[in-house]
Amino acid sequence: MSTIITKDMNQRAPFAVVASRRDFLMGTAALTLDAVLSADALAQSRPGALSSNSANGAKTMSTITTHEGVEIFYKDWGPRNAQPIVFHHGWPLSADDWDAQMLYFVDKGYRVVAHDRRGHGRSTQVSDGHDMDHYAADAAALVKHLDLRNAVHIGHSTGGGEATRYVAAYGQNRDRVAKLVLIGAVPPIMVKTAANPGGLPMEVLDGLRNELANNRSQFYFDFASGPFYGYNRPGAKTSQGVVENWWRQGMMGSAKAHYDGIKAFSETDFTADLKAIKVPTLVMHGDDDQIVPIADSALLSSKMLKNSTLKVYEKYPHGMCTTHADVVNPALLAFIKS
Repeated sequence: MSTIITKDMNQRAPFAVVASRRDFLMGTAALTLDAVLSADALAQSRPGALSSNSANGAKTMSTITTHEGVEIFYKDWGPRNAQPIVFHHGWPLSADDWDAQMLYFVDKGYRVVAHDRRGHGRSTQVSDGHDMDHYAADAAALVKHLDLRNAVHIGHSTGGGEATRYVAAYGQNRDRVAKLVLIGAVPPIMVKTAANPGGLPMEVLDGLRNELANNRSQFYFDFASGPFYGYNRPGAKTSQGVVENWWRQGMMGSAKAHYDGIKAFSETDFTADLKAIKVPTLVMHGDDDQIVPIADSALLSSKMLKNSTLKVYEKYPHGMCTTHADVVNPALLAFIKS
């Protein structure tokens, strides 16, 4: 295992949104309409993708249906013959959280794929199956449907757990996976146990469940405007656009999926998965991550992996893929090319 500590010599806070809330909402509506029309045209230009259909038969979005009947929404951009990069999003978000990375890598000539986890975003709001085994199985179904090979899988937070379970269970014996990247990821295990004394107490996790059940909308605003992006730190400048986008993604999903997901991301033990993974793995983590503290995650998981490189980013928050995309994206590209 190699370790690299990166200092941010020129930190840039996200720009402040100065438009009124009314202007913001009107602009968002216009952008959404344009995106829907563009996505519809793009979907129709790519035959063969499994899609849900509108009443008149036009393709509206790309989905697959698992053997359990769960529809999983996905994005698939770039040349079909290019090396694929598969992105696994965090809780309680959607594939949209990877926009900055997907646009960057499709511009570099890669094929980029991201899906909404079951119960999240535009995927089916099923009652059950909100656990890492089902998350990984759904990802495997998507990979099989698109026949992705030699792919780089990148997971953030809960998505890091999903990607870890997928690579360990499905990705190593079929020439499916070339490399793995874990960013602010939950492995090896978050909750405090006798074997993991440095983990989060169950009371903290119960608190998250209570906040979600009592007022999910306000909880999501507070979570995004506070610790997720480090906006609660002295001198931090909050981007209202980033906060609104986090809230939008969260509220698209199922409250039950998100409630059950807390157990999935915090109580799943990935120790055996990490030890089984053979592919080169990059572990990236901010040392000011308030959601998944580095001492009980990256510093441990990087030692369990057979072939890992650990990169620690000084003062970076949990949402570093958004706040520091200008640093994260080139680092990902360098690892993929290495």
